[in-house]
Amino acid sequence: MGEKHAVRFPQEVLDEYAALGIDLPALFSAGDLGERMDIRILEASAERVVGTMPVKGNTQPYGLLHGGASAVLAETLGSVGAMMHGGISKIAVGVDLNCTHHRGVRSGVVTGVATPVHRGRSTTTFDIVISDEQDRRVCTARLTCLLRDAPAGDAPAGA
Repeated sequence: MGEKHAVRFPQEVLDEYAALGIDLPALFSAGDLGERMDIRILEASAERVVGTMPVKGNTQPYGLLHGGASAVLAETLGSVGAMMHGGISKIAVGVDLNCTHHRGVRSGVVTGVATPVHRGRSTTTFDIVISDEQDRRVCTARLTCLLRDAPAGDAPAGA
């Protein structure tokens, strides 16, 4: 946990943030909860967000991946996609999340892939599929985010 890893962003997104004096890769993270759960964002764009999370440390008392951990991974990935769609002038706020858990996982790493269902001016919806290392579906989630205007003159945290 805590080691640095590179997130792949589309060049036009990097250029947009760089024009404002913001180093997006240095700024970006899955937040404090994401760090505690060791979520790693591998790829981020408005069209697709990919991230991983270890099962170890994110289990319930029976030793299975906690459903809430899957929900955190799903909301993180969908929110990043919404943020990428909204751009620098918007803040993405999750307003609805639902998760269906298909199978238990006891070890290894799960991978989530978020893809857009709807990308509007004020809301976005992403489907998130979480799979185990054998590419078996562990969880299917759907996240809707509200896109709010960013406060004028405020740079993102850490900029």
